[in-house]
Amino acid sequence: MRKESFFRMARGEAIALLRDAPTVYVSTTTSEGEPVLRAMNAAVVEGVIAFHGAAVGEKTLTMNQPAVVSAVDHVATLPSYFVDAERACPATTLYRSVQVHGALTPIHDGARKAHVLAALMNKHQPEGGYVPLDHAHPLYAKEIASLLVFEVSLEKMDGKSKLTQNRKPEERVKILEGLWRRGHPGDMRAIELIRDANPGTPLPQFLASPELVQGGVTLSVHPTPSDAHAVAALLADTYWNDRFTREEIADAHLESSAWVVAKDAEGEVVASARAVSDSSKRAWIYDVLVAPSRRSTGLGDRLMRLLLDHPRLRHTKLIALGTRDAAGFYARFGFLTREQLPPRSYTTIDMLLAR
Repeated sequence: MRKESFFRMARGEAIALLRDAPTVYVSTTTSEGEPVLRAMNAAVVEGVIAFHGAAVGEKTLTMNQPAVVSAVDHVATLPSYFVDAERACPATTLYRSVQVHGALTPIHDGARKAHVLAALMNKHQPEGGYVPLDHAHPLYAKEIASLLVFEVSLEKMDGKSKLTQNRKPEERVKILEGLWRRGHPGDMRAIELIRDANPGTPLPQFLASPELVQGGVTLSVHPTPSDAHAVAALLADTYWNDRFTREEIADAHLESSAWVVAKDAEGEVVASARAVSDSSKRAWIYDVLVAPSRRSTGLGDRLMRLLLDHPRLRHTKLIALGTRDAAGFYARFGFLTREQLPPRSYTTIDMLLAR
């Protein structure tokens, strides 16, 4: 088996990477053979990737020329010492990439050009706020007619997803543990991408919990937007969220400094906990919840320990939370009530702005 086959990306994943990339790179030449490389906005539309630009300038000299369109998603840089204390060789970068080979083909039909431009607007300005694009509309007719819009077919496309598939399982576990200890921005996402790309990898220590695994429960340190909406549904009727909509609850989770969830064997969220933290002085824990069917199983305890060990909380000096009826549960982790804390050397007035 060739090494590259470890990393081959499914076509659907490659298209999704192209579709979601903020910018892509287009490499081509002019008709005289002069190299051209440009970073561009692009939209995937009906089997092509399409672009726009001024009808004058260098890009016009590249029409109908062979081109390569590429997009890269940098996942994480791995230092060598994650797996080897002496050799530099294991250092590497994890990434997802896609390349499309084809020719830059200009689009002349006005309706087709407007369709591509509308797709670009939907991608980069999904909130709207403008008159819908129509090549015959007085607002747009002249501009669309004079604009250069061009495309490359997605027929010849290949993707690569380098996520430790060629590593031994024990090395992969060391990498997962190294990412958890390091906790750089993006490392939690890298952990889950590695796990998704390598099913069957042994659980690293920070995720290991034999009693939960036997019950079909797994822990995740980088939940998805769909998980946020699932958690919002679980939290919608809790007393501390009575003033918030489900959309607001979901948004709060997506903006959290640290957020961990537990899922059952079907992938449904059955427990969640999150925190907002500055990683140094203070953090506040919110929305700790275990689904009724999973209570008294040790899941809440395991999830709290995972959250408190999260890189954004691990070294935080003061961690606070509020509860009406679970003080005994949190006391097991060392939390004290205000009355149990030593007196402050100063007095303050607690204030809150409620909108």
